[in-house]
Amino acid sequence: MMSSVRDFYDALAADYHLIFRDWDVSMARQAKALDGVVRARSGAGPHQVLDCSCGIGTQAIGLAGVGHRVIGSDLSPAAVARAAVEAAARGVRLPVTVADMRALPFRAAAFEVVVCADNSLAHLLTADDVGTALAGMRRVLRDDGLLMISIRDYDGLRAERPTSTPPQLSTTTEGRAITFQLWHWHEDGERYDQEFFQLLPVGDGWEVRVRHVTSWALTRGRLSAAVADAGFTDVSWHEPESSGFYQPVLTARPA
Repeated sequence: MMSSVRDFYDALAADYHLIFRDWDVSMARQAKALDGVVRARSGAGPHQVLDCSCGIGTQAIGLAGVGHRVIGSDLSPAAVARAAVEAAARGVRLPVTVADMRALPFRAAAFEVVVCADNSLAHLLTADDVGTALAGMRRVLRDDGLLMISIRDYDGLRAERPTSTPPQLSTTTEGRAITFQLWHWHEDGERYDQEFFQLLPVGDGWEVRVRHVTSWALTRGRLSAAVADAGFTDVSWHEPESSGFYQPVLTARPA
């Protein structure tokens, strides 16, 4: 299963920034929001942070840019390689490594904050895999540390079962690019398959790139319970309206 997720993000790594109208602006906005949650829960820091699903660096680069000591890890070698290049291009220090979030290669209690953002946890399609990943995050967190997970608002999405996402426009050297997704819900409503479309301008026409991946529509209740079962307490949800982050953010403390 995770090999298909790795292949998806390896294929997407070069084009991932096209998800955003302006990637640098989005990095700064997301970093400000996540840093605000960290400051409210753990003080100003700077903190030793692990972004265990760093992708091409959207959150990791931003958090390092506001002063935190960040290490990035991700399942995708191509994404991790790009994160390192993009961080260096912006004068930001970001050590990175390739790692499955279910088998984090870090010593126990190494981090003050562990971040798993951008709906990454939803790529784990079984309760056992989610539990294994959360237990690993608990292991690498200090006893006074902070867990931060962002995920889509699946409580509403499961009821609505949307079949697509709105198109996102971004600009390339050739012109405007378009990104959107088609969602194919499984009959039980628990999971859905994504067709991830990107239309890139080429001359007078378009190049269409399509990638496929599956996600688990984890409800807040189910995720909160899994976090508690993995050894966390003080589970809280931070809404976009209050945090400024584009997805709901769960925070929790090691028990």
